Amino acid sequence: MLISRRRFNGYLFGVLGGVVTASIVTPTFADLVEGNDWRRIDPPQPSDTSEKIEVIEFFAYGCPHCSDLNSFITPWSQKLPADVAFRRVPVTFGHAAWGSLAQLYYALESMGELGRLDQAVFDALHKQHVSLFTKSAIMDWVGEHGVDAQAFAAVFDSFDVQTKLNRSNYLVSHYQIEAVPTIAIAGRYVVLGRAAKGFPELLVIADELIAKARHDNG
Repeated sequence: MLISRRRFNGYLFGVLGGVVTASIVTPTFADLVEGNDWRRIDPPQPSDTSEKIEVIEFFAYGCPHCSDLNSFITPWSQKLPADVAFRRVPVTFGHAAWGSLAQLYYALESMGELGRLDQAVFDALHKQHVSLFTKSAIMDWVGEHGVDAQAFAAVFDSFDVQTKLNRSNYLVSHYQIEAVPTIAIAGRYVVLGRAAKGFPELLVIADELIAKARHDNG
């Protein structure tokens, strides 16, 4: 369920098969096995929301597994407790194609269009097989979806979007992200889920790592 740096090219246009949603045995954080269910982030990373437990989803629009996870993680994130802050970080792994998609994400976010078009981007890439890997292709696509093309172009190339893109690359490096999708908790833990049978089980592990972070915070 992950696309690594090494496997990037082979999966860029791939399609994930069915997601297994077998019965889930809910663990507690005490039951989780380091190195199998989760790994430590060393050194721990500071949070952008220090008063809350920060959960980051590292993802890429070009990743078919991220597309499938989106339908699970979106409702999950909307039900997180009040002491948890969720955000997403688009990953490029240094590839221009995914860099354009990361700019698309931040431009849609800045224009208030992300909620409306986020899943539509995934669907365009992985269901409709639309090539959205260049600025010109992205411009055509957003125009077809009711976005002001001139305003979007200005935001797409803006200093603000470039700053956010640089920040995402920094976080990918310091969180030691080698594959997507990856979920990080509190700047301290990363969900591995090596034995997980599907995305719901990954989110169960994430829930327990949130509980662990809350416990460790005392």
